[in-house]
Amino acid sequence: MDATAHGHMIASVPYKAADERRAEGKALRETVPRASQREWKPRKDRPDPIDILNESNQGRLPDLVPIRFGRMMQSPFAFYRGSAAVMAADLSTTPASGIRVQACGDAHLSNFGGFATPERRVIFDINDFDETLPAPWEWDLKRLVASVVLAGRHIRLSETDSARAVTATVRSYRERMADYSGMRALDIWYDAIDIDRFIGEMETEEARERVEQRLRKVREKNTPEFLFPKFAERSGSLPRIIDDLPLIFHPTEEQAPGIHSDYREGWVQYRDSLGEHVRALFDRFHFCDLAIKVVGVGSVGTMCLIALLVASEEDPLFLQIKEAKASVLEPYAGASAHANHGQRVVAGQRLMQSASDLFLGWGTGLSKRHFYVRQLRDMKTSAIIEDFDATDLRAYSRVCGWALARAHARSGDPAKIAGYLGSSKVFDDAMCDFAVAYADQAQRDHRAFVRAVRQGRVKAVVETS
Repeated sequence: MDATAHGHMIASVPYKAADERRAEGKALRETVPRASQREWKPRKDRPDPIDILNESNQGRLPDLVPIRFGRMMQSPFAFYRGSAAVMAADLSTTPASGIRVQACGDAHLSNFGGFATPERRVIFDINDFDETLPAPWEWDLKRLVASVVLAGRHIRLSETDSARAVTATVRSYRERMADYSGMRALDIWYDAIDIDRFIGEMETEEARERVEQRLRKVREKNTPEFLFPKFAERSGSLPRIIDDLPLIFHPTEEQAPGIHSDYREGWVQYRDSLGEHVRALFDRFHFCDLAIKVVGVGSVGTMCLIALLVASEEDPLFLQIKEAKASVLEPYAGASAHANHGQRVVAGQRLMQSASDLFLGWGTGLSKRHFYVRQLRDMKTSAIIEDFDATDLRAYSRVCGWALARAHARSGDPAKIAGYLGSSKVFDDAMCDFAVAYADQAQRDHRAFVRAVRQGRVKAVVETS
């Protein structure tokens, strides 16, 4: 058959052997030495982080923005989680080899975790893709390692212990990328960090037991018997989501146009984004109710909702609907190929994750906001950093480095990246220096942010439990 049969090009790039691509990656060190990746020094014309954060509030629900800022005030680590836009601007000024991947865009420690696959296996992977976009692979790794230092400082570890955790992260990324560079394409695609492999990376029996206990609790809390009474109550013929102000509440028509049609238009587009086999399952469920639910740190103020559907009286389904805005990487890495940012998130997630939620899809509301949809709490769990000791942080960060390498190997060229990284500690040492320098920068930015709140330049509301 002709290579252009039916108007489709079978191969768009010339074939090159893995060794040739590794050599090309190694050659990139001539123009971007690995040691240069250590560099972080704010430019004299560096934008004011407060201005960037205020700009990122455009289009958010104004009543919720102070909650977002209140959460970011709590610590430098919390500030870092909510300031991906600030770091995106900074990363664009740092050295990069020129190799691009599907980047997460916000690959800090708390955006990794466990969740259930459609086959009900629990795997460990990146679990937040709001900022995903094709971009330099270094940007994700630099965001991850700086978060390791900030997490170590947050739990009051020594600088030496934090540095060891960073080194473990980068070494894991480098060595796993070398492994992927020699694997078959399908083997990379099928690879996953299941819960047994994750537990096997923990360094102590106590840590392994903690993971297993946490998983048991998550399983208990992801049953309809637990979720339904927590979020809903029976009211008339159909159940209704319970308001829990200020974090869960029903939107006004201004906030969520389409309320009188049960958001029919949005559901139609979302349904069309699903595979045909999933549509058959989705059609078993009947829409009951929808409410705004405040989540995370960086997402606070965007339109995040939960929807309740039922297939029968004892068969509920909770879906999380999250607004998708333009990626914070877009001004520096280029515009998305997708007109709908919900579709951008879904496409990036499916490309980077080894398995994605069965109900993952996207759509547009009558408000013209872009959305993506997934199940609420489908066995989803993330690390409680505050419970870590030095050994835990090192082991957890090492698995995050592995997960990031696996995600980048799916969309990028693992042989070329591995060729650039090499087998020595040169790149590891550079990343350790960068992580410390940028963590210092994040702490300075946090102090400036707290001052801005106290001076009334921005408004923050600290939640009380």
